[in-house]
Amino acid sequence: MYFPARFTGLATLAWDSFKILLIWAAATGPMAILAWGVAPQLIRPDDPMPGLVFWRWVVAGMVWQLVLSLLILKLEGVPFRPYALARRLWLTSPIWRPSGKPMVMAFLLVPAFVALGFVGDDLVTRLFQATPIGLHLLEMAPAYADIRTLDVPAASGRWDILGLALASSLFNYLLGEALLFHGVLLPRMEKAWGRWAWLGNGLLFAAYHAHKFWLMPGLVISCLCYSLPAQAFRSNWLAVLIHGLEGVVLIVAVTAVILQP
Repeated sequence: MYFPARFTGLATLAWDSFKILLIWAAATGPMAILAWGVAPQLIRPDDPMPGLVFWRWVVAGMVWQLVLSLLILKLEGVPFRPYALARRLWLTSPIWRPSGKPMVMAFLLVPAFVALGFVGDDLVTRLFQATPIGLHLLEMAPAYADIRTLDVPAASGRWDILGLALASSLFNYLLGEALLFHGVLLPRMEKAWGRWAWLGNGLLFAAYHAHKFWLMPGLVISCLCYSLPAQAFRSNWLAVLIHGLEGVVLIVAVTAVILQP
């Protein structure tokens, strides 16, 4: 039976999009279950820092994303060798796409995207939380889900919190979220969605944050600031740097809390 090329193309697009959404659901579902199903059940009423329990299970959700990423790469038949992984995950130097030549100067854009993501997220979050829906979601969020609630006297001298922060940063900015959404999904999205892959990737990455549901709309800008330069210059090192600077701030802040008298 003959199928018109246009129909075949649409069918391929639909199938590729379905697989992308399936991967997104495989990351988002477990994270939501761990954050809002498992963690609350393990928090003791007398725990002075319930946020640590919540944080540990969020990290567990990101560890699952590493496992999921490795499973997908295995199913794709990608050799687990440095060169092959770097090419598949776009962990290569930035290039100027029209010529294919290296574009190291692209790293100079990192501060601009960091600033745009920070200002954009803050502005959108303020606007969203000024709406009835945004305010309602903010009121629904338990206090322990805000990392700032860990700034309490009980945290003084707790170096295990720094270990948790380091693990969180590793699986957030490199081996978990970043690996799955930017390394595994973004190149796959480009094959399916072409030049608009960065937009779809940013929106799906923002929508994945079920463990931060009250902030979701405000995360869109920063999520786009990761995917746009990564696709534009075909290098996820840009996304790693832009996203990973949050981790530096986190480590400094956690260390300051631990060292408080």
